Amino acid sequence: MSNELFISSTEKGERIALLQDKRLIEYHFDEAEHQFSVGDIYLGTVKKVVSGLNAAFIDIGYEKDAFLHYHDLSPNILSLNAYTKGILNKKPFSKRLKGFKLKPQIDKLGKITDVLTKGQSILVQVVKEPISSKGPRLSCDISIAGRYVVLVPFANAVNISKKITSKQERQRLHKMLSSVKPENFGVIVRTVAENKELDELQKDLEECVEKWEKGIFKLKKAKPRDRIVSEMNRAASILRDMLNDNFDNVVVDSKDNYEKLKALLQSIAPEKLKILKFHNGKSKLYEQYGIERQLKSLFGRSVSLPSGGYLIIEHTEALHVIDVNSGNKSTREEDQEATAVNVNKEAAREIARQLRLRDMGGIVVIDFIDMKQAANRKEINSVLKNEMKGDRSKYTVLPITKFGLAQITRQRVRPEMNIVTKEKCPSCNGTGSIQASITVTDLLENHLDHLMEKQNEAKMSIILHPFLYAYYREGVISRQLKWYFKYKKWIKLIKDSSLGITEFHFLNAHGEEIELK
Repeated sequence: MSNELFISSTEKGERIALLQDKRLIEYHFDEAEHQFSVGDIYLGTVKKVVSGLNAAFIDIGYEKDAFLHYHDLSPNILSLNAYTKGILNKKPFSKRLKGFKLKPQIDKLGKITDVLTKGQSILVQVVKEPISSKGPRLSCDISIAGRYVVLVPFANAVNISKKITSKQERQRLHKMLSSVKPENFGVIVRTVAENKELDELQKDLEECVEKWEKGIFKLKKAKPRDRIVSEMNRAASILRDMLNDNFDNVVVDSKDNYEKLKALLQSIAPEKLKILKFHNGKSKLYEQYGIERQLKSLFGRSVSLPSGGYLIIEHTEALHVIDVNSGNKSTREEDQEATAVNVNKEAAREIARQLRLRDMGGIVVIDFIDMKQAANRKEINSVLKNEMKGDRSKYTVLPITKFGLAQITRQRVRPEMNIVTKEKCPSCNGTGSIQASITVTDLLENHLDHLMEKQNEAKMSIILHPFLYAYYREGVISRQLKWYFKYKKWIKLIKDSSLGITEFHFLNAHGEEIELK
């Protein structure tokens, strides 16, 4: 399995595509002026404490106050608040927390009013970017992510990733990190740290501590709303989190990006420098590697499957719905059940890919083709879970019901990625249906009759779609001519192709539109 990362720079930001075996599996757009990224640490101000929600609203500079729930407070929030207050008041606290006396941990079932007060300065970290009408979601469980470890200030535990299953390896990593971690810092050991030597882990840990120290130095002179620690950009974080022996290429088309990623690779994996390449060809990066074509075919409402089946993906405020259809699939399977199983397998693989690609979060309901046998439903569920393993977001996959419905919850920390591949029809506004033409003509003539007979308009024009224009002008004795005989006044017709087929407008003698009631 080969991984390739392609980064294309534009005026508005960076387009980032992650390919696995030449298939697009992740796509991101990192805006140039984007703020409030996941992992950023801010000095915020408590604007409101809401006991009914057991939460607080924090001002970190976004147009809407960010949300902080009690459950997102660190158990060591009292230590964090005391340290933050001391640093802001110029107390001589060590940036490495040496000698700092930790406060008691808070009660898991406590109240936020016992911890925070209005107007208080507080150090917070963005865990979910602003999405739709909601502001950022915050946490006070501060952490600094490295390649192999995550540094957690004001804690002492060493925790190992659950994906490292070897008991011997877990014990080895725990013993090594316990011996080198600084005082008053906890450590979370990431999956990629498996089988790594102490010097690599210690170097990564030191880099995280240095990042924390720089943030505390900045905090001493900080004002409310200031960003204290910045998370690295999206491309760099993907490299940091996913770089392994399966990474074959990292291709960029910007010299600035090339130099930044070169410095990153030099720091975290010097042996991988050869995979970084600079694209300066005549054709655009995404077009040369076929990424543009994949983007256009993968972000529509309908997504085709290799066998001829297809998915229909619908988005609502509450959840996402995916319908699996067999389409024109014609195979040699002996019965309908076998066909359903094969299409559903293909669909499960594509759905796992689509969730990552579009970064769909919240509740996802999938309507698979009905399968009578429970064993087949279990098999499809296994395929779906297996394909979801590569997803870096937290997720839960529930068993498929006897009605063929699968439910997935998936964490979303950034706005959903969407690329417009269609425009709404101006006539039906995306509903797929328009007024019947006979109804349109009746409606137009009813309005015309009212204006001519009741309002006695002197001179009038009608602007309408070319189809309606042709309808009223056809024949030797056209409908337009019949109007002349009826009303004893000539009514001018003006065609306008920008109108929908069911649209029309009446103008008076001064060329002003007549409001229809």
